[in-house]
Amino acid sequence: MVTEPSRFRFRPRFKALVATSGVLGLVAIALALFGLVGEARGVVLVLGAGAVLLVPLYAASPAWRLAVVVDDAGLAVERGTRVRLRLAWPDVVRVIWSPSTTTLFVDGGEPALSLLVPGPGAPAPYDLEAKPALCRAILARVGAERVVEVESLERFAAERAA
Repeated sequence: MVTEPSRFRFRPRFKALVATSGVLGLVAIALALFGLVGEARGVVLVLGAGAVLLVPLYAASPAWRLAVVVDDAGLAVERGTRVRLRLAWPDVVRVIWSPSTTTLFVDGGEPALSLLVPGPGAPAPYDLEAKPALCRAILARVGAERVVEVESLERFAAERAA
């Protein structure tokens, strides 16, 4: 059965942190302009402006144009027409899956051929839209014998390291 490819876009994960940075930057600029004098004024003004500039830079990051594309042949990470990662389903070594956290790691045998679908606490600077649907799409195409179900990826990694 051939199905249409599904596309799942990368999304910013630290929106609240970036927004807080912008607000604190504006407060610092206001302090520098209206309350501080001397050398501290210049330092606070530069730091505040830097914090405010981080907001549009983060929002305009090229990472948010990436998407995971899942089809019957495999998965790919694409940006426009450029493919950054392509992994055929038979080449998947294993999938480590934590249903409780909706976190999934597709092991392609080496880091450059692997993909992390991050859940809460996973070490990734990005998020992915429609994570439950993405996880279902991957799990449906990888044989059950290659899926390792765990409580959390962090605990799985700690147990393997011990």
